[in-house]
Amino acid sequence: VQLQASGGGFVRAGGSLRLSCEVSGTIFSPNVMYWHRQAPGKQREMVGRIVSGGSTSGLSTDYGDSVQGRFTVSWDNAKNTMYLQMNSLKPEDTAVYYCQVHDLRTLNRYWGQGTLVTVSS
Repeated sequence: VQLQASGGGFVRAGGSLRLSCEVSGTIFSPNVMYWHRQAPGKQREMVGRIVSGGSTSGLSTDYGDSVQGRFTVSWDNAKNTMYLQMNSLKPEDTAVYYCQVHDLRTLNRYWGQGTLVTVSS
């Protein structure tokens, strides 16, 4: 399983960006797919996640407090891609953003490379 993150860049405060995380290989359900971020000198924090409980359970999402209401995580099954739509960006959102998949059947965790988001004031 490989994860390829993309979409980072430079944006002014109040702007928007959409990050993508393309997943290649087979991920079993149940699983949890995450977006994390890490700013310089700070600990990594969970930004958002999609929990897939299996074919009968559907998907659920939740978010870190600092991004609630501004960021949206989604999954496109046809493209095997997870997205992070980031709106109303703030300078404190500046960080390297990582995607991660936790396969709850195999207990394997997979990470994508980071993508840098820089928000100017």
